[in-house]
Amino acid sequence: MTLSPTRLAAATLVLVAVYALTLASVHPWDLAIGALIALATLWTFRGFLFDEQALPATRLLRRLVAFWPFAAALVWEIVRGTWFVATVVLHFRPLSHPGIVAVPIAERSPLGVAVSGLATTLSPGAFLVDVDWERRVMLIHVLDASDPDEVRADHQRFYRRWQRHVFP
Repeated sequence: MTLSPTRLAAATLVLVAVYALTLASVHPWDLAIGALIALATLWTFRGFLFDEQALPATRLLRRLVAFWPFAAALVWEIVRGTWFVATVVLHFRPLSHPGIVAVPIAERSPLGVAVSGLATTLSPGAFLVDVDWERRVMLIHVLDASDPDEVRADHQRFYRRWQRHVFP
């Protein structure tokens, strides 16, 4: 499969931005290493990531613009998750109902499922355990599974509001 230069550049920029956000660094060496990792990842998984027709330029531009609110919302989820875990660890809140919740995949593409899993795991207090493709659910372990419907609603809300505009 051939990958257009425009598509490769756009995907590389997005991955480098995520890498820089993860490291909380924009040092030139960090960006260069991020670009190498991004290019290697895109080349290795090009058949999986780019198995459909290239997006029209306007749709790609909309996704690039929507990435920044998505990234900001993800940072907010990380802050919220960190606060929640800190309150549990410091015994301000009891750890009474940890467990696994089945979150429907719904209209997510395979790439959207992967990004949802990564976004979930980046925020402390929850992580992706497995994806059951037959049942079309993501199995997510959360520290507070006392209300599984609320956990599912939170994940669906985040997807609909922020993620699906960038990684459907």
